[in-house]
Amino acid sequence: MRPLRYSINVTLDGCVHHETGILPDEESMRFWATEMEQADALLLGRVTYEMMEAAWRRPPSGEWPDWVSEWEVPFAEAIDRTQKYVVSSTLDRVDWNAELVRGDLGDAVRRLKDQPGGGLWVGGVTLPRALADLGLIDEYEFVVQPVLAGHGPTLMAGLRERTPLELVDRLGFRSGTVALRYRPVSATA
Repeated sequence: MRPLRYSINVTLDGCVHHETGILPDEESMRFWATEMEQADALLLGRVTYEMMEAAWRRPPSGEWPDWVSEWEVPFAEAIDRTQKYVVSSTLDRVDWNAELVRGDLGDAVRRLKDQPGGGLWVGGVTLPRALADLGLIDEYEFVVQPVLAGHGPTLMAGLRERTPLELVDRLGFRSGTVALRYRPVSATA
């Protein structure tokens, strides 16, 4: 069974919007490139899929645009080639190494998790909250940026039930960013 990990950048005050000062630096991009290399596949909602595709899909020329720094290329190459599953009721088709996920979300994700492999990663805001409500997330990875946004969408806003977590790993960066990985505490623990 493949575990499902939710990974996201977040500010100290819980904001998860990518335009609120959560700017990647060389060290965090190395971290994300390593994480992407470990993922068998990504599970994305439509909004996150379209945003990531616009930013990280290799152009037809094969050359990365000038705005992609040399230290961002390993991440760009990793996400570009990674298998993607896109949850959407509005898209008719996807490409960029992607397949549409249709039907009951819980059943579809359970089928993906039942496949052999190392792991699935989910990103974004709305889809992970739905997966958390279904109890399908096996690990939570929050890369906490030393920024106070003061506005914007917050992490897991609207979650139906409290979810106790246990810390299983942490990594500090020179910038003050901290990557924290948690697992849900089972009800029988």
